[in-house]
Amino acid sequence: MAALRESACRASVAGRVRCPDHRAFCREDVRASSAWIAMRSWRAVAAGAFRSTVVAVQAVKIMKPLSLGVATIATLAMGVSCVASAQIAYLGPAGSWTHQACMDLFGETNLVALDRQTLFKALSEKTVAKACVPVTTSVVGTTPYLDDVLAVDGVHVVAEYPKALGYSLLAKPGTHKEDIRTVLAHPVALEEVKPWLDLEMPDVKRQPAASGGAAAKSVAEGVASDIAAMGPPSAARLYGLAPIVNGIEEGPHNTTRWWVLGRALPAPSGNDKTTLLLTVDEAGFHRSLQALAQSAQVLALYERPGKRSLDGHRYVVDVVGHASQPKIARLLADHAQFRLLGSYPRRY
Repeated sequence: MAALRESACRASVAGRVRCPDHRAFCREDVRASSAWIAMRSWRAVAAGAFRSTVVAVQAVKIMKPLSLGVATIATLAMGVSCVASAQIAYLGPAGSWTHQACMDLFGETNLVALDRQTLFKALSEKTVAKACVPVTTSVVGTTPYLDDVLAVDGVHVVAEYPKALGYSLLAKPGTHKEDIRTVLAHPVALEEVKPWLDLEMPDVKRQPAASGGAAAKSVAEGVASDIAAMGPPSAARLYGLAPIVNGIEEGPHNTTRWWVLGRALPAPSGNDKTTLLLTVDEAGFHRSLQALAQSAQVLALYERPGKRSLDGHRYVVDVVGHASQPKIARLLADHAQFRLLGSYPRRY
């Protein structure tokens, strides 16, 4: 697994370093979890559930600040939910690139695989501490999950993680490349490996799957031996598959960016990025851009559907700097069309 963590991004993509503000993540998780426990314990007392209160108090006592590079956080099983508040959620099942991104950032413990709907519900209901979601790629632009992020209230982007991907073609042991008739992969992954498939396996059927983990799991559990999945190398170990080809379309040209979603914004690091949501009609678009240009250096702008009228638009905007800086803070205070999505250390 150490080798997997080290095989990260090339060129300017910072994939060989663990998350620089990881210590802050752990401490924030401890504080957030402690507050959550206290709230649940008070409710338990009100209901006469003394035993739950004792368990919560003991859990608080054993929590200690964690050292840099360690991702272990005490898992707290409170209430009837199967998802603990100290856990970090990712789009499951296990074996996806998002699972690999979470292991790169946080280690292998306290990660919980959830389907798309359950993940964003858990974020809204605060039954997980954080979630990791892919939002943009260098091949297809924005992912289908970006709009889900925009729909969640009370959540901020607290980190970004770019990673250059190198896919593996995974099949049952003993299968050869020439045996394969169908390739399963997430729709975004199918686009990312399209140049390789067009050249190396032009006649195979390309079948979409819910995720890379779902594709690998389907191959492992199926009876057919002429089906393969496209996914990270780690999926082979998880599902007992064999990597037939590795490093497919690997490089900076095939980079995905994940957002880590949480609640408390990290403090300024000195090299930060802020993401804003601009909701505006066409009449106010030019004025909004002028205000934005006067407040911060714009890095990227992604249009999303307005969903209200033909001339109504939403734009996700990345700018240089932290939301606490005076010009960005003033922009947010004076222009209600801008909503803060997050501020976090810049990784590329």
